Amino acid sequence: MKSTWGCLIAAVAAIAIVAVIIIIALVGMYNSLVIKQQAIDAQWSQVETQYQRRYDLIPNLVNSVKGMMKQEQTVFQAIADARTKYGSATTVDAKAAAAGEVETALGRLIAVMENYPDLKSSQTVINLMDELAGTENRISVERRRFNDLTRDYNTQIKTFPTNMLAVMFGFTEKQYFKSVTGSDIAPKVEF
Repeated sequence: MKSTWGCLIAAVAAIAIVAVIIIIALVGMYNSLVIKQQAIDAQWSQVETQYQRRYDLIPNLVNSVKGMMKQEQTVFQAIADARTKYGSATTVDAKAAAAGEVETALGRLIAVMENYPDLKSSQTVINLMDELAGTENRISVERRRFNDLTRDYNTQIKTFPTNMLAVMFGFTEKQYFKSVTGSDIAPKVEF
């Protein structure tokens, strides 16, 4: 009788240890998913911070250029419209699309500025263009980091056994930052 109880206790203890190990592993996977999800959200905030920096610089650049280029109102209007669209966007995809429109409009502005020698020699414009170029580089870095974190998270929620836990707790795939259609084509500026 003693040996039966001893075997029973040993079996229950073994099952309890295995259950605890499984629970610890599941908690670890869940926490890892939460941490990665939060890292993606934080990184998107970094992208938005750089977008905000860009949008803060744009009015100064536009106002500096406006006085010298009254006839280029369509470029200025396109920039203003794109900034407004970004301000009203509420999703990551909508903000990314609006940011792409701003990039396109800025490309047109830069192309127009290249054709005005007086404008290219203005120290204010030169300084603002340098600031804008630095901001564009920062945006590129932050977008890359965002996509790297998104890739890591998406990979984890698709691999076994984490994929089962991800489905149970509603962890879904995150979207990568993608450039807008046509952003690979240089803007045309005609006079």
